[in-house]
Amino acid sequence: MSSVARTGLARTARSEVPKPPSLRGLFRVLASLAVLVLLWAGLSALLADPLRAPGPQQVLPALWQGIVSGAILPDLAATLRRVGLSFVLAMAAGTAAGIVLGLMPRLDRWLDPWLTVFNTIPALVTIVLCYLWIGLNESAAIAAVALNKVPLVTLMLREGVRVLDADLAAMAQVYRMGWLARLRHIVLPQLVPHLVSAARAGLALIWKIVLVVEFLGRSDGIGFRLHLDFQVFDITGVLANALAFVAVMLALEALLIAPLAARAARWRTQ
Repeated sequence: MSSVARTGLARTARSEVPKPPSLRGLFRVLASLAVLVLLWAGLSALLADPLRAPGPQQVLPALWQGIVSGAILPDLAATLRRVGLSFVLAMAAGTAAGIVLGLMPRLDRWLDPWLTVFNTIPALVTIVLCYLWIGLNESAAIAAVALNKVPLVTLMLREGVRVLDADLAAMAQVYRMGWLARLRHIVLPQLVPHLVSAARAGLALIWKIVLVVEFLGRSDGIGFRLHLDFQVFDITGVLANALAFVAVMLALEALLIAPLAARAARWRTQ
């Protein structure tokens, strides 16, 4: 990659490089979560109905017991597996489709109504159809979740391609860069913020849809446990199981997504 291109990318990306995590930032996150727990406890005490509105003093011990006994771990692992597979499939297909549509305006004009249709189909409809077409199995569950998120990722990446730097594209044409070199040095570095945004949005939505998929047609997973708790009207169990997966997703955001975003942003300036 030429020094001109490197300079241009560094100039456009410098303001977008996220700061590395610090102890102060970690303390701020923990303090914010502590305030949220205190508000939850206060609201529960105000309602004074531990069966219908259990507070952290009921939910957190139930969550701890499920972790210590290991009862929740197999279902947690099953849900994480489905989230991971669906996420990879949705990001791969959506990224490829978004780049193609962004680089081919004529094809994009023809397929834009398709994106609108697929983005407005309710997730529940896709889940039910996949179960009816494929059956109540693992393939149907993963396909339903991935299909729900591919249009969103496609839309976000297409918009990212639309705002690519025209000067860098012209420079690539002048230097007669091949399409692989252009993709690696010109297109992908500029798409990093859109890829990170799509990954965060996709991950946040995928795990929620996975719970619905498990609630409706699987025999394991956090969604299945929520279904069992719902049948016996165990609100404490519902909240404990939900918090288990929320904690895992917060950890993934802090330990995986945020560091990858920082590394990808540094890659843009190299």
